[in-house]
Amino acid sequence: MEIRELRYFVALAEELHFGRAAERLEMAQPPLSRALARLERRLGVALLERTSRRVTLTEAGAVLLAEARAILAAVAAAERRTRQAARPHPRLVLAVKSGTGGALLAGLLDAYRAEPGAATVDLLLCEAHQPQKALREGRADVALLHLPFDSAAGCDTEVLCTEGQVAILPAAHPLAGRSGIRAAEVAALPDLPMARWPGPDGCYPEGPGAEVRNLTQLFQLIALGRTTVVVPESAGADLRRDLVAVPVVDAAPVTTVIAWPPQSRLRAAADLVRVATGL
Repeated sequence: MEIRELRYFVALAEELHFGRAAERLEMAQPPLSRALARLERRLGVALLERTSRRVTLTEAGAVLLAEARAILAAVAAAERRTRQAARPHPRLVLAVKSGTGGALLAGLLDAYRAEPGAATVDLLLCEAHQPQKALREGRADVALLHLPFDSAAGCDTEVLCTEGQVAILPAAHPLAGRSGIRAAEVAALPDLPMARWPGPDGCYPEGPGAEVRNLTQLFQLIALGRTTVVVPESAGADLRRDLVAVPVVDAAPVTTVIAWPPQSRLRAAADLVRVATGL
């Protein structure tokens, strides 16, 4: 299979319309149809089911779509890392979730900046589940991930710290003065349903809680008495005055790791990991 054919197929599989896919690819429709037919003949399977009314993916097509997306992401990542390796002045992209790891992140950046020959570090601020995606797609060289909320599958990692979790409540809430609270109590609060984060596929789980994507949005909703959340202790540091963090005594610990692609050969990335693990 050729990369060009995979790009054509992904466009078709996502648009499920030959005209829209051809327009997206900036090509005529007949060559696109011929390219798909050649791909199906080579594989010996039908990838799309076409009728006069609609186009749908076959089971084989759904498998190829997932594989093709991963392949194209890997190609894009390889292109970016190759170009980066040739730069006379190296730069690193560090992916982190917005609003998290404040003290740890600041300490890491300060310590790395003091290293001889340190590269320029560009921060990529991400929403839920985006740091690991940025690593896979080559948009980031290293990332801070929080287990078990994030997945480090397919990455090399080093553990940086482990911490407890806290519930974020409005300062005026009756439980705000507690020295500790149990997870079941937080989940059962009738007036503050638990916030819902999107999964890796971007879809939200069912539930009454507010749909959120980042901590800034989330803390605003909590202050308004619309929702609550359980987060790592570090995310509850330096809260606005109308919020409080109450330790959740039976919550599982959260482990922060620094992660990077196993195929990475960037000296600057290795230096950043070394500094991070030495803090």
